[in-house]
Amino acid sequence: MKRDETTCKKTWKKMWKGSGSATACLFAMAILTNAPMPAAAQQFSADLVARKDDIATAMGTLRVSGGKARIDPTALPDGFFLLDTAKPAAYFVRPAAHVYMKAMQSSPLTQLFVPVDPSDPCRQWLAMAQLSAPVDVATWHCQRDGEEAIAGRNTDVYRVAAPSGLGFTGWVDRARGFPVQIKTADGTVIVADHIRDEPQPAQTFEIPAGLRKFDPQALIRRIQQSDVWVAPPASQ
Repeated sequence: MKRDETTCKKTWKKMWKGSGSATACLFAMAILTNAPMPAAAQQFSADLVARKDDIATAMGTLRVSGGKARIDPTALPDGFFLLDTAKPAAYFVRPAAHVYMKAMQSSPLTQLFVPVDPSDPCRQWLAMAQLSAPVDVATWHCQRDGEEAIAGRNTDVYRVAAPSGLGFTGWVDRARGFPVQIKTADGTVIVADHIRDEPQPAQTFEIPAGLRKFDPQALIRRIQQSDVWVAPPASQ
């Protein structure tokens, strides 16, 4: 094993026949020593379909690359959502209007279908929920509840209890690090259907250049200072 390691070091230094030889050598060393190799970022696309009372509704399309996701919702054809669980961040982008804005509570999909750590998806779900509105962690609970096969793939089942009917059950695909099925509090089941494991262009998950950030709070403040604003009663 020592000789193999020395050979690999020499290969790495000389970069004999390009970087591929060095990479292959390191890969072989990892196998021989049972060392873990870095996991490649999962890249795939899918269709989001909601089912309730035997009625199926197309929700949009989904694309995922590592910790980033893009959702093109059917109900909002003039834009798309960009999600980044590493920051975390969630934006709604409208290229034709040349603006983008924080997603806030514009769609529950941005809180549910996000890349997660398969061993602890609760952390990402909570972080994305907090982007939409303040979350009372005392009433928000997430725990594993067994495992189940979905479309022939192993998934871990997690149940999330949240106030105001925002709880849900999620089936997390361990290999992809992503929930492939969500059941909401009202019984609606949303699935990532027709999953296609395929490379995703990096620009798919970027805000196009030249767009300005729209601040809805700034607009509200402007309206409040105008003659059209009517203050609500003090009791409200």
